[in-house]
Amino acid sequence: MFMNNPLPEWNKGILSDIANITMGQSPNGSSYNEDGLGTVFFQGRAEFGNRFPSVRLYTTEPKRMAYINDTLMSVRAPVGDLNVAHSDCCIGRGLASIRSKTNHPSFVLYTMFSLKKQLNLFNEEGTIFGSINRNSLNKMPIIIPSMEKLDVFETIAAPIDATIRNNYDKVCRLAQTRDALLPKLMSGEIDVSDMEL
Repeated sequence: MFMNNPLPEWNKGILSDIANITMGQSPNGSSYNEDGLGTVFFQGRAEFGNRFPSVRLYTTEPKRMAYINDTLMSVRAPVGDLNVAHSDCCIGRGLASIRSKTNHPSFVLYTMFSLKKQLNLFNEEGTIFGSINRNSLNKMPIIIPSMEKLDVFETIAAPIDATIRNNYDKVCRLAQTRDALLPKLMSGEIDVSDMEL
């Protein structure tokens, strides 16, 4: 909407004009656990899903944090894969958190989607693995609409993003119910043979 059809009154800028960028830093490996102790931890893109990452690890010694609705981006090959922080979490050195400075998280997310071609260039550089540093990410060129247009965009996009989040939460709850019931069905602990379908 904004990147392909800029209006004359909109400004050229860079990503750091609209977002605070936090590069991840990995905690001590001895602090990792799968028992739910401490803070949710994502090392890189391995846990990325369609929109939200799957929780697998926790850390009791969080270093760098991302916060709910921040855009999470892979900064190591492949550079530019995106997800959204479902809750506050610790991020390792394979990720960056991109947080709106003006409370327009949906605009920041879709801006990052629009930068995919530019981010792909970092996958072609270097001898083995692509990567991007904070300075290069901060300086990514973007178009910055007026605050009025940003507010209008957020009014349209934020409810859509909220619906995606709500649907994701429902799917997760249904999956948990399935995983709890299936072993009981298989073992015969629960008998459904008399149920009418």
